[in-house]
Amino acid sequence: MPPPTALLPGRSAAPRPPPPPPPPPQLASAARLSRRPLFNAATAVVVRSRSKDEASFTDRILDYIEGGPKLRRWYGAPDLLPKDGSAEDGEDEPSDIEEPRDAVLVTNGDSEIGQMVILSLILKRARIKALVKDRRSTEEAFGTYVECMVGNMEDKSFTKKALRGVRAIICPADDGFFSDLDLKGVQHIVLLSQLSVYRGSGGLQAIMNSKLRKLAERDEEVVLASGIPSTIIRTGSMQSTPGGDRGFDFTEGAAAKGRMSKEDAATICVEALDSIPQTTLIFEVANGDEKVTDWKAWFAERTKTVTS
Repeated sequence: MPPPTALLPGRSAAPRPPPPPPPPPQLASAARLSRRPLFNAATAVVVRSRSKDEASFTDRILDYIEGGPKLRRWYGAPDLLPKDGSAEDGEDEPSDIEEPRDAVLVTNGDSEIGQMVILSLILKRARIKALVKDRRSTEEAFGTYVECMVGNMEDKSFTKKALRGVRAIICPADDGFFSDLDLKGVQHIVLLSQLSVYRGSGGLQAIMNSKLRKLAERDEEVVLASGIPSTIIRTGSMQSTPGGDRGFDFTEGAAAKGRMSKEDAATICVEALDSIPQTTLIFEVANGDEKVTDWKAWFAERTKTVTS
């Protein structure tokens, strides 16, 4: 009698299990989170940490992506939609249905800094809506964690749909987004502005920045006149450099002459969400030497100064 491990005559070996499926398309996008370089899928390499204590920003994003539908439901992400982004039955939701106001709307969602804001919001387990120009690439990058909105904000029906269920807006660029919008129901606006940079430029650079300056001034004016609690973050010149390595400079005039990592700017935007001022909080920031370990306490102190 042959040993248990031997094959009987005429019998073939048991079929081998199929090879593991290729990594999901989101993997390439998540790899962009690698600190060096930023958003370069061609050269970025993802290295998984050995323990939970060592888990990096990239590891946690991949855990969410690889978790599947069960984890998506746990974190409150919407169900998977067809490629065109429409509902499975092809019908739009009735516009008169009220949604819980628990979403964060990110404008310029397919820009570099917009994507950084979205990734930080995913780690916060927030419900995210994003205004984008390319729905497919955004869905490939973030899957069902983001509800992509493609349309013209001058179209009132689209604007109403985009703002439905939104509790806060993060605007990471000076693009005139807030012009002539009905923001009723929005509880907090976070505006990332480079107005100080535009005002501090001169010569040819001032001419090139004149349109951006007008848009930035218009956005700030509309936000201030809205009466909605707002946080306006005037940053230094934005740079595509890794964040988290340097501290900050919050002194007056720092934004006009300083530089700011886009990754750090995105972090501040998201951290500002949970600290809603009674009126409007405006501050300047550039990269510097001051370290901030507790953003909640930092914003609480700034808010107290504004209201006192």
